[in-house]
Amino acid sequence: MTVSPVRIGVIGTGAIGGFYGLMLARAGFDVHFLLRSEYAAVAEHGLRLNSQVHGALGLAPVQAYHDVADLPPCDWLLVGAKTTSNAELAPLIARAAAPGAKVLLLQNGLAVEEGLRPLLPDALHLLGGLCYICVHRSAPGVIEHQALGAVHLGYHSGPAAAAAGQAIAEEGAALFRQAGLDSVAMPALEHARWQKLVWNVPYNGLSVLLDSGTRALMANADSRALIAAIMDEVMAGAAACGHELPAGYPAAMLSATERMPDYLPSMYHDFAQRRPLELQAIYDAPLAAAAAAGVAMPRIEALQRALRFIDARNQAR
Repeated sequence: MTVSPVRIGVIGTGAIGGFYGLMLARAGFDVHFLLRSEYAAVAEHGLRLNSQVHGALGLAPVQAYHDVADLPPCDWLLVGAKTTSNAELAPLIARAAAPGAKVLLLQNGLAVEEGLRPLLPDALHLLGGLCYICVHRSAPGVIEHQALGAVHLGYHSGPAAAAAGQAIAEEGAALFRQAGLDSVAMPALEHARWQKLVWNVPYNGLSVLLDSGTRALMANADSRALIAAIMDEVMAGAAACGHELPAGYPAAMLSATERMPDYLPSMYHDFAQRRPLELQAIYDAPLAAAAAAGVAMPRIEALQRALRFIDARNQAR
């Protein structure tokens, strides 16, 4: 297989970074992985993907690094770490970036780029990536993929003008398509982030609060009604912020979730592993944006406050 001259770095080789990095590497791209606690396992055994879509796949040996100083300068950097670690990742991103590199945040939530942008060199291009995928990590270097896999890109900021920024997003989407994954370049990143929150806000938080996966949440009339009500609040918040979403979108998301295999969202796994929950990006930022636009989201605020309590207690144990 011919290796692409484009060099791709993955910072945060968990479920998301591991999945997309492995798929890109198997497609022939020159992919380098920066790891922390899982470095020894991946360096020795490689990455393994147990996918209900693509089958059992492996990548060995892996171009794995424990120290960012050893990572060669990369043209694209995929950031798969949680938003809670963005501030500490900024120096690593700057060190790993080739001149004019494109930094793609594969993260959930709202305003994640705004928080990282001031910490990065002005010459770097910053993009947001929305991953539509059911995936989690079951062991060091082992990724379980249940369904989906699309990633949609949008240009956020950097030295490129509007048209050039869209072209960079198209370039990034083309990389993923060459790896056999659905990918499109989005013209309006914030609009797309609000749209993804319609699913992320109810299912992430309620999976933790009610200790349930998607199948149980959808099977119960009360939890399903609560999900629908929370989705409607996200829709109202998005509209107040200038992002009118299709009226039938919540119903489409409910139907799509019913067709999915039972899935525990990423926040559930963070809670189970006693990692900090991504409350700022998924709850605090949308609530603040909607409030500034004059719209209250009381159910989401109640969910946010309950999750804050749970998170604080979990971190104190």
